[in-house]
Amino acid sequence: MKTLIVEDDFTSSLLLKEILKHYGPSHTALNGQQAMEAVRTAIDAGEPYDLICLDIMMPEMDGQEALQQIRALEEAKGIIAINGAKVVMTTALEDVKNILTSFKGMCDVYLTKPVDKAKLLSELRKLKLIE
Repeated sequence: MKTLIVEDDFTSSLLLKEILKHYGPSHTALNGQQAMEAVRTAIDAGEPYDLICLDIMMPEMDGQEALQQIRALEEAKGIIAINGAKVVMTTALEDVKNILTSFKGMCDVYLTKPVDKAKLLSELRKLKLIE
């Protein structure tokens, strides 16, 4: 499982990297802009990300905008939604507006911080990314 962790908080990024290290390589981006560049590069190389852990509150480009652009890029590259990267929103925001916006933007899972390891792994099993 190839993962992109998009997180501007060092501690949160480190936690996700530690949880996911046993399941394959992970890369990090500090904001949505860097995430878009990483996703585009991976798709162009024929090695797209299987999982993207995406924070919402970030500088330059927030996670909601990044999610929209990632899905638009996948569509432009001929990747149908079911075959696109699985996106897990990892955020401190628990309001209905952000949750609904995330699912409308086609995220797969919405988890609030601090991310619970057991819950994250359970969701990844449901998505059939891990066993």
